[in-house]
Amino acid sequence: MAITAAQVKELREITGIGMMECKKALEATGGDMEKAVEELRKKGLAKAAKKADRETLEGGINIHTDGATAHVVSISCETDFLANSDKFKAMLQDITVYLKDNGADSKEAAQEKINKEYALELGENLQLKNYQTYTGGMTASYVHSNGKLAALIVAASGTDEEKAKQVAMHVTAANPEYLSPNDISDEVVEKEKAIQLEIMKNDPNMGTKSDEVLLKIIEGKMWKFKSEISLLEQAFVIDPNMKVKAFIGEDAIEAFYRFSV
Repeated sequence: MAITAAQVKELREITGIGMMECKKALEATGGDMEKAVEELRKKGLAKAAKKADRETLEGGINIHTDGATAHVVSISCETDFLANSDKFKAMLQDITVYLKDNGADSKEAAQEKINKEYALELGENLQLKNYQTYTGGMTASYVHSNGKLAALIVAASGTDEEKAKQVAMHVTAANPEYLSPNDISDEVVEKEKAIQLEIMKNDPNMGTKSDEVLLKIIEGKMWKFKSEISLLEQAFVIDPNMKVKAFIGEDAIEAFYRFSV
């Protein structure tokens, strides 16, 4: 299939690699973006990329926590200028309260409220992008100052709320993929091993070694790999000398969620 300039541009933005290498990787994988990233990683040219942060719509996120329940709302708009305005933020807060009071079945009514009360005044196409509720022993959240990045921690009852909020801030910065290494499937680990094997084979200093030797070296690296993508094992951003699990407690967190616009 013919590879378009838009595909090359997208892969370049994801990986930071030059256009020609991106084009070659896309051609080798039939235009499959995920496989192209893997192809570049095998050559030692790109780090893993996460789709979650590649959304391009402007807008904002609001999280309302009320003890054991959290309400997460995001609304999209056309420009960054509007998304950063006080009027947009006030509307986002108002719609969050409306949805909290009226429940998930009121999303259509909430959109009508946006259209009637805000769209004309704010002068842009405003869309209720997402509304979800989460429950647990307790909930705590953090929304970044730009309103476009947020995280929610669902924790056991009695967990220190302030600590949970700080871990939510950590989630926005460190972007973990799993809560603990035990949550990582064998399939994910084997896929990473295969990538690391290809990287080593392309390394002039390692490529002469046998696959058996290389796999033993890779096996020793897997704990580091799993730790780096697991929230509880990550170095806490506020105090890198401490792991997240030491800061908040190994059994405190039930789940975490990261949101972006």
